[in-house]
Amino acid sequence: MEGLWSKCDGCGEIVYRPDLEKAWNVCLVCGHHGVLPARRRLELVLDEGSFEEHDVGLAPKDPLQFSDSKKYRDRARQTHKALGERDAFISGVGRIDGKQVSVGTFNFAFMGGSMGSVVGEKVTRVFERAIDLRCPAIVFSSSGGARMQEGIYSLMQMAKTSAAIARFRETAQPYISVMLHPTTGGVAASFAWLGDVIMAEPKALIGFAGPRVIEQTIRQKLPEGFQRSEFLLDHGMIDMIVSRKEMRERLAAVIGLLG
Repeated sequence: MEGLWSKCDGCGEIVYRPDLEKAWNVCLVCGHHGVLPARRRLELVLDEGSFEEHDVGLAPKDPLQFSDSKKYRDRARQTHKALGERDAFISGVGRIDGKQVSVGTFNFAFMGGSMGSVVGEKVTRVFERAIDLRCPAIVFSSSGGARMQEGIYSLMQMAKTSAAIARFRETAQPYISVMLHPTTGGVAASFAWLGDVIMAEPKALIGFAGPRVIEQTIRQKLPEGFQRSEFLLDHGMIDMIVSRKEMRERLAAVIGLLG
């Protein structure tokens, strides 16, 4: 029976795993949104069979010859072997309710969804394809921020992706940013917060630095729920919180209004 049951991180209840997977990893008892694999997320929101992946061959290099507990190139190679993904972002084109979209999603399982030069390039190409196709752009963000193993090459992606969004604005098509748990660091400080419409999943941690770092820096206790999507909605930082089961329907509605 091993592997058939899963313990919910929200309420602690034991849930039958096949039922949980059918519910897109949303707890059937308390509604807690667990981790959803990146490709499953694309299945959740896109019309069946409509996704066409692009930029498959892009893979990270090691420009700084970086090494911590292991060499960066070895870490990236091992992660690729374990996950079957070359980096922390999947991109391409698809359809939602029959309407074409340029779409990309982070894969947090790949080095914490960190943004290196390849991730920045793939995010940029989401907007460049949307310009060429004159269609909406959608990015699902889930990241620990810039990839330290690439240093300044990683930080440059903040400006690069933001510039791509500025060019995309000229098409008058909407950019919908969906923030997942967690969305932090350089990703939050750049393209994730530049959407025409900003959505978030329930109780997602969203911000630049984490709450523990902030508390240690300012030496003050933070408000309850600080940096969670509900707190940000109350303070006007995001437009809406959308449960996973309603995500496809809500995206279709926004595209129908703005696309």
